[in-house]
Amino acid sequence: MKSEEFLTREECTAMKGIAILGIMLHNYCHWLKDIVRENEYTWQQWKCDRLWAVIQQPDEFLPMHLISFFGHYGVPVFLFLSGFGLVMKYDSLPEVGIWRFFRYNYLKLFRIFIVGFVLFVMFDAITPGMHRYTWLEVVGMLGMFANFFEHPSEVVWPGPYWYFSVTLQLYLLYRLVFYRWRHWGVVVALIAVCWLWQVWYLDDMETLERLRYNFVGGMLPFGLGVLFARLHRGSGTLCNFPQNYTTFLTPCVILAFLFSFFTPHLWLWVPVFIVIGTIALVKLIPKSLMPYILWLGNISAVIFVMHPLVRKIFVRPYIRDDMYAGLLLYVVATLVVSWLVKKLIDQIPSPKL
Repeated sequence: MKSEEFLTREECTAMKGIAILGIMLHNYCHWLKDIVRENEYTWQQWKCDRLWAVIQQPDEFLPMHLISFFGHYGVPVFLFLSGFGLVMKYDSLPEVGIWRFFRYNYLKLFRIFIVGFVLFVMFDAITPGMHRYTWLEVVGMLGMFANFFEHPSEVVWPGPYWYFSVTLQLYLLYRLVFYRWRHWGVVVALIAVCWLWQVWYLDDMETLERLRYNFVGGMLPFGLGVLFARLHRGSGTLCNFPQNYTTFLTPCVILAFLFSFFTPHLWLWVPVFIVIGTIALVKLIPKSLMPYILWLGNISAVIFVMHPLVRKIFVRPYIRDDMYAGLLLYVVATLVVSWLVKKLIDQIPSPKL
């Protein structure tokens, strides 16, 4: 297989489209009445038992249960693409200074974040259920270090914005460690350390949540992205994916499902199957469908920052009745609002490296 056939820029964009669809739907469905909740930052057996009971006796909301439980795994796909993209961009460039690297990547994230954050807090302030920030929390959100605070799930609001902090942490980890020491063993060692760190605190839900809100929880998919890109650049091929990608996708779906249910030790490795399965999936997307997935991928960053605002509009009136109608309205409104806001963000000058 030729190197350019493994994972093209278009396929990376398609992966973003698939990932943001899962995240957007998940962040709506898991708020609805009696819908199964996910194991994202901690692992609780009763949530698995609840989903298994729903699968055995399915109701009309089974798709919502599945999306709520699994949709958050779009985040590891984005973290994988971050690691993959950093290697493909920076490994072949002359050395970029740490401050220059940090400034560029912080501003790149901030350019997207600030528009969504300001629009959200303004809307949040004039609607029921306003979140009250302390001044330090505001600084932490703007500085993208709020994930380090105690009880980050209560600080980072809207919740999905935790992603900006963990992404910036992983960017810096790449520049300070992986950019300097490029042996694959360094990446594997850090993945192992972060895995053991989480294993040590599996019974301490408060500490485990803090770890998984930060680079420790994102190291596995991000490290996979770095490894895949390095192997791809070094040998011209990443691995010998079978031409029939269904033979790769099907086991990944099954293993991701099974590893989510039995023990938290297996649950920690689910992102591996999600990432590889998504790579296989983009290879199988029909050409007729690809333009729509690419469109989603191209506005995925704006969808990410705008969907919490739209969710707050629709989730209350549809939280227990006509839930599919509310979901449809939410999706349509999110896509239109995101498309419009992207035009606004495009007017903000992009940072220069």
